[in-house]
Amino acid sequence: MLINPPCVVSLVWRLHDAQGQLIDELTDAVEFFVGGEDLLPKVEEALLDQEAGFETELHLEPEHAFGEYDSDLVFFEPRSIFPNGIEAGMQFDGLPPGSQTPDMPTDAIYTVTEVYPEHVVLDGNHPLAGIALRLALTVRDVREASEQEIEAGSVGSAPAISVLPAKPPGTPLH
Repeated sequence: MLINPPCVVSLVWRLHDAQGQLIDELTDAVEFFVGGEDLLPKVEEALLDQEAGFETELHLEPEHAFGEYDSDLVFFEPRSIFPNGIEAGMQFDGLPPGSQTPDMPTDAIYTVTEVYPEHVVLDGNHPLAGIALRLALTVRDVREASEQEIEAGSVGSAPAISVLPAKPPGTPLH
């Protein structure tokens, strides 16, 4: 079966930064919906009209991956609005309750980057923002998408490769 939307592909990959440092490796195949929001557009584009067994290596500049780093998304909040035990690497889905910084996106995931006695530094950038990436991927399988998957535009409840969750350094991104 050729990869054309809507369908589901099972992929494995190795993700490196432009200097060759391994960022993530997916050795057990994971399914992604083609024709929705599960995949970065450049990844989906490379897969079109291919089939199981297809292998490719992609170089993704930040604008084709997770965007440029935006220093305006880094800001301070008072330590008093955070729970006890707050530490670098923790995340908030949206602004924490009691946030005092105006004009920040409310739908971003904010990562705590530093904790001080009086304030906490939050970063709303994707952890891979501003980084050129090299992605070596292999298609393990292709199948027709179910009606439920087509309706949802996704295999799962959240996209995996387009919105990799921020994790502390050294932990897998999937």
